[in-house]
Amino acid sequence: MTARKAAFNALNKVAQGGYSTLVLDSILSRSGLDKRDSALTSAIFYGVLENEQLLDYVILNHLSKANSRIDNRLIIILRMGVYQIMLMDKIPDNAAVNEAVKLTRSIGLERASGLVNAVLRSFIRDGKSCQLPDREDFPQLYLSLKYSVPLWLAEKWIDDYGDEMCENILKELSGRPPIYIRINNLKTDFESLSNSLAESNVKANNLSWLDGAAELFETGDIEQLEAYKNGLFHVQDAASQLCCKLLEAKSGDTVCDVCAAPGGKSFTLTQIMCDCGNVFSYDIYPQKVSLIESGAKRLGLKSITAKLRDAETGSCDILADRVLCDVPCSGLGIIRRKPDIKNKQKSDIADLPKLQRSILENSADLLKPGGVLVYSTCTLSHEENRNVVESFLSKHSDFEPYPFDAPCERGEWDSDYMLTLFPHLLGTDGFFIARLKKKGA
Repeated sequence: MTARKAAFNALNKVAQGGYSTLVLDSILSRSGLDKRDSALTSAIFYGVLENEQLLDYVILNHLSKANSRIDNRLIIILRMGVYQIMLMDKIPDNAAVNEAVKLTRSIGLERASGLVNAVLRSFIRDGKSCQLPDREDFPQLYLSLKYSVPLWLAEKWIDDYGDEMCENILKELSGRPPIYIRINNLKTDFESLSNSLAESNVKANNLSWLDGAAELFETGDIEQLEAYKNGLFHVQDAASQLCCKLLEAKSGDTVCDVCAAPGGKSFTLTQIMCDCGNVFSYDIYPQKVSLIESGAKRLGLKSITAKLRDAETGSCDILADRVLCDVPCSGLGIIRRKPDIKNKQKSDIADLPKLQRSILENSADLLKPGGVLVYSTCTLSHEENRNVVESFLSKHSDFEPYPFDAPCERGEWDSDYMLTLFPHLLGTDGFFIARLKKKGA
């Protein structure tokens, strides 16, 4: 097994529907590669996923019409080759070409090795550059290729937010994501945790606009840190933490987190409540319920009850003071964390608003009169966000908007009870939060 063969195997699995992180972890664990080669595998794997649209544009411009339809495995090898030549400075061009040819032969496509060699050497002769379409004439296509996202996504965000905002979003989501944590206030405080992390050469910065949140730098493997093992914090994006804060859960409350896995929101809510009350943490998959339970145990949280439940159809005999409805979504706000999301087709997410409305409808039945419900997603899509909430309110006269103050300026598409968080404004994931209140009591 070589580094490039491992990267190819992982990319091929993702092309068949596998999840990027799970696929790569599985292949690396069985590869026998040393640390250096594993790092090369990861760099090629994520680099190809993050730049797929741009790489395909380059390949198409160097394929003859007769070869425009080729085996999907060859497309993966060509993407790997172009990525190394164009975007990996430390790899010599000849090495990238020769290894691509070897890889082609090793998977039984020896007759296509000449094609791979020709395409990659043609790209090198042309200066290893890519001429993008004119931005003024083709703004959607230009942004799609520059930031390597599907054309439909560039079109959508330009329509929803305008050309400038679209580019700001795409630019921020093309970088590396920050690492935010929630400090376990039941065991420590920022100063003590910061000192503990410093002993492992990890730097922590307090977030001025969000109590209990911090950003970590130079972490290495977080799960190997003593502070993590001792339950002093859990990893959770700042947007998700803000979502929990806005639920305004208090000590003694009963809270339902209807789509809870992997548990970060339930953990934060329990800490906000000083581990006094009841947090029911639901998920549809048994293995994820177990994941929530193990996380709560590590953090020393006693008030969480993790249970199996379908958020769309499941019944429940609990009436809660607070309900958190963080629904399954297209994930467009976390592309930098899960780059394979960029490879979704528009049709893949078309039915999500229907599911989200069903979950919101079912979750509303869990709430006491006078209780508070927060609806949230980690996506930037009017169809999955604002439209779902407005549709719900139009049909439920027993619910009303519950306004809140925001840590940043609201956009013209938001209301006083809705907020869209953009990555380039606060550094968070792309996220949507709406807060509602059930009338009565």
